[in-house]
Amino acid sequence: MCLLLIAYNIHPQYPLIVAANRDEFYHRPAEKAHFWDDHPELLAGKDIEAGGTWLGITKSGRFAAITNYRDMKSIKEKAPSRGALTLNFLVSEISPVKYGYALSENAGDYNGYNLIFSDMDTLYYFSNQTKELRQLPSGVYGLSNHLLDTPWPKVVISKAAFLDEISKKNISADNLFGILSDDREAPDSQLPDTGLSIELERAVSPVFIKSERYGTRSSTVVLVNNLNEVLFIEKSLETSTGKWKDSRFSFQYRK
Repeated sequence: MCLLLIAYNIHPQYPLIVAANRDEFYHRPAEKAHFWDDHPELLAGKDIEAGGTWLGITKSGRFAAITNYRDMKSIKEKAPSRGALTLNFLVSEISPVKYGYALSENAGDYNGYNLIFSDMDTLYYFSNQTKELRQLPSGVYGLSNHLLDTPWPKVVISKAAFLDEISKKNISADNLFGILSDDREAPDSQLPDTGLSIELERAVSPVFIKSERYGTRSSTVVLVNNLNEVLFIEKSLETSTGKWKDSRFSFQYRK
């Protein structure tokens, strides 16, 4: 997951609104969002290579999403998969605060990451770069491959459009997907320095990435309303055909 927009307890009808893009190498195998056979409560995509997930929600109202923290100079070649951190929270019953404190115990084992996780009553953020657990108040947040709300161009642009959309009484999933489809590159003067060449920094600067070997593989919108009803829509790239497939799920979560 490389772009995550979240509105938490801001909209009068939807206490949780999420719009997210997952960016990944095209050759890395993955399954689109579905309810897992071994965890029937869990709705999420699946990284076939390592078995974890980048974003998911459960029928008990647990939500989690992860983004990588990009620092090419500090890559651990044999680090465990970060997708397990998302999955382990989703399939557990441990409170978010306890899970968050436990993350600091082995934070250094992993390559850089940011984890957002919630039981709908609370929303937490943890990055192994700061090792600080933050309970997030009501608000609107943007996250890419640096720390929460770091003003990278893609975060600034998409968050502004997201704020405009969620200010409306009726939220349009199509409009949220429109925000996620923005493929404009940032000016070189605004690019971060994460250890990539200037050409690669430019290529991965859009909200929606399209390059030869790496790009946006799925876009997801999650709307949770005041009746605990969840609408989960995913647009995912079928890498074998190059076609995009839409998946739509709705259910009411229970505590």
